[in-house]
Amino acid sequence: MTTQTLNAVILGASGYTGAETIRLLAHHGNVRIGAITANAQAGRALGDLFPHLHPFADRTLVKAEDVNWDGVDVAFGCLPHGASEELLGELPAHVTVIDLSADFRFRDPDAYAKAYGRNHLHPEKTRSAVYGLTEFARDKLVKRPDIIACPGCYPTATLLAVKPLVEAGIILPQDIIVDAKSGVSGAGRGLKEGNLFCEAAEGLHAYSVGNHRHAPEIEQELSLVSGSEVLVNFTPHLVPMARGELVTCHLKLADGATVDDVRAVLAKTYEGERFVKLAAKGASPDTRWVRGSNLCILAVFPDRIPDRVIVVGVIDNLVKGSGGQAIQNMNVAFDLPESQGLTMEPLFP
Repeated sequence: MTTQTLNAVILGASGYTGAETIRLLAHHGNVRIGAITANAQAGRALGDLFPHLHPFADRTLVKAEDVNWDGVDVAFGCLPHGASEELLGELPAHVTVIDLSADFRFRDPDAYAKAYGRNHLHPEKTRSAVYGLTEFARDKLVKRPDIIACPGCYPTATLLAVKPLVEAGIILPQDIIVDAKSGVSGAGRGLKEGNLFCEAAEGLHAYSVGNHRHAPEIEQELSLVSGSEVLVNFTPHLVPMARGELVTCHLKLADGATVDDVRAVLAKTYEGERFVKLAAKGASPDTRWVRGSNLCILAVFPDRIPDRVIVVGVIDNLVKGSGGQAIQNMNVAFDLPESQGLTMEPLFP
């Protein structure tokens, strides 16, 4: 393990993911935060936007084009989709990019264009980027790729629950239904009518039904381990809470497979993992079990329909689904303890 101190730049610090990444890095003993950017807020103090970030409250936000990249080791891209590829694709070669947007998640630039409605500016870079679902990407992360593409929050929870089962061949990849629910912070900090308190509180609704952009990302990763094309029935819902995410995955067992086999595969896959845990039999995970932490907790239930199984997963969408996973990826890439800066326990109540 290295004892080096990394110089980091935070790009796009005015949103929730940027703020959460800074909060977590404040407790990382091997990272020094340099420039913090937010183009529309340049010249203001970070404390004006996020008073809770006391150690950095007096830091002045700058424009991305004003960053001096000399001596910078890692850049966390907390920018909106589309903005990341424009900037991150042109950074100096010595900077390791950890992108929290969707811009480098798709190995096929055409798949990205179809999902996000725009052609990729750097198709060669998205083909070579490493998809940073840490628990399944360590062998690639240790080679310190130029770009690490952090998965979306929904794909993180879903893939941790389902990917080992598809790879083991104990569920049918042609019959995957994911019922997903997320707190309002998953929609970002931008002003949107649907995210206003009176619009979101005391109600629950599905959105992007049948066409959410995280579905093809999930399908990409499951198709790779399946060896054939996988299509997922994925429906997200907005829950009136600030943070937290729960996915309920309805799966068809392969011939001869049992619910106990599903639990056994997940237990073996995540044995010894610091951040992925299997709940006790019969326990139904709650988002409060992971709030503010980098944990994912999974649970397995028999379905009342024969030959089906239900797998539930919970994460904090801003930590394991965003800034925490980005830091976990950085730790692996730079030969630091994987849990460095991420050992906080969940907040309860």
